[in-house]
Amino acid sequence: MIDLMKRVLLPTLMLAALLSMAVSCSTKEKDAEAPISAKRGKITVTIYDRGNIPSQEGKVDNNKITQWISEAGPVDVKFVPIPRTQSEQKLNALFAAGEAPDLILEYAPQIKNTLIDQKLLRPIDDMIDTYSTNYKELLKKYPALRIAGTGSDGKLYHFGRINETIPQRGLFIRTDWLKKLKLDIPKTTEELYQAAKAFTNLDPDGNGRNDTYGMAMSYNSGAVLNEMFGVTYPDFVVQNGELVHGWDHIQAVVAFKRKLYSEGLVDQQYLNDKNGSKAKQDFLTGKIGIYMDQFNVPITFYNDYYMPLKRSNPNAEITVIPYPKTPVGQFNPIFVNPIQMTGVVNAGTKDPEAVMKFVDFASSEAFMKTMYYGFEGVHSKTEPGKCPQVTDLDKWKTEFNFATGDFAMLASPILSGNCYYGTEKLNANDPFQADVKKMFELNSSFINFDLQVAGPTHSEQMPQLPKELQQILSNTTNHVGVGDGYIWIKSILTPNYLPEQAMQDAIALWEKAGGKQVDDWYRNYYANEKSHMILTKDIYDIFRQQRAAQNK
Repeated sequence: MIDLMKRVLLPTLMLAALLSMAVSCSTKEKDAEAPISAKRGKITVTIYDRGNIPSQEGKVDNNKITQWISEAGPVDVKFVPIPRTQSEQKLNALFAAGEAPDLILEYAPQIKNTLIDQKLLRPIDDMIDTYSTNYKELLKKYPALRIAGTGSDGKLYHFGRINETIPQRGLFIRTDWLKKLKLDIPKTTEELYQAAKAFTNLDPDGNGRNDTYGMAMSYNSGAVLNEMFGVTYPDFVVQNGELVHGWDHIQAVVAFKRKLYSEGLVDQQYLNDKNGSKAKQDFLTGKIGIYMDQFNVPITFYNDYYMPLKRSNPNAEITVIPYPKTPVGQFNPIFVNPIQMTGVVNAGTKDPEAVMKFVDFASSEAFMKTMYYGFEGVHSKTEPGKCPQVTDLDKWKTEFNFATGDFAMLASPILSGNCYYGTEKLNANDPFQADVKKMFELNSSFINFDLQVAGPTHSEQMPQLPKELQQILSNTTNHVGVGDGYIWIKSILTPNYLPEQAMQDAIALWEKAGGKQVDDWYRNYYANEKSHMILTKDIYDIFRQQRAAQNK
């Protein structure tokens, strides 16, 4: 992988960093749209529906952003909402009904790879060669996009982007509660458990009622606990230089979750909180002391988490802390995928030219600036030689914050200059925004390059399994996967069903389903082909490089 990085990734990313510094925050917008033909095309495109759009803004498929995209872009676009937590089910239903959109914006590689195996997606090389301007140039500058976007048959299927790579999630704790109860920042999971126990039982908010939980455990908070113990989809870890199924890691995190649950330190209905909205509300209203969630977009955290918490509890104090040491080791948070595949094309699309024109538009600097800063003269203003400045944050929050990232899944922010790094939108002169900026920088400063993250790389960078092995993995994930596997959930909820027995049962089910073939394939690939993977150490290199570009 080091040779790969030197050959196709690091030099080009370093060039981008140098160019970004050279131009500083130049705001000259390039005419990034492909030439518009006489006949204006029409396409359908997926958009995640997270259920968070303000009611006055319309619907996720019809609002100011969607209207601007169709008006400013080269084609007419109809967006098709896809529930964020049920994208696989929804896409499968759309394909089965013959109603799948032309362009599918999706993060999960296992969903896209399965569609490729089923011949439901089309290769995109001919579209790029014939119709593209922007994306064609992007592939020339960043060959790693082609490597990451190529399927097992050697054909290019995925459109992608270059991201700011930073820790993707954060572990937050109420420091005012720690001070009141005379507790230190937890450095191990045992200390984290003790803090959660104290937050639950010792009335940390001083209201005289037993109405607080020590920790959140639904949705992203549960995922962070898995990461904390070094495991995430598809549940493989590096041990003694080999890639193996992380059964011992899964058993350890399940034992920890079981302890929290059995002692009432988490909401007993956490499983019903499918998207984490109740846990988020409990945290923001001062009912949870330890909370974990996404922390890769500072302005979103400021708008959606920090300010609501401060309005509800003006004296609340929080900080972000490193992942504590666990019985199976200590790990860094997972990182935002630096080379991320986000778009694929329906094999049945009738107008590939229109799809390509939209991709060129959606990967342009003009598009990125609008998604990031809103409409010029309405949400922000740009002065020569300076970064754009948001002039009406409340208006931007209402009209853009709910989905700007999802609409911009084809945009590569930092390639438009240093103005597009996450903290640049925060105003350091505002004390609350300065607090969030400090926590954001703190989270990056915690990274210990001697530690691994969960798995050998970002889950989206795991090598594509052969079709029959992917089917085994897909068929068993709901049974034995670390997040939602029913065997593990049963062990958390059932007093007499211990994690040790659950692991025996999970392994037996896995092997009966043919899982040993998956184990052998991953182990052999890692032993012989890992030079073709973007590994954790390579992500660390990119992280260092991007911070250097910002003089950090």
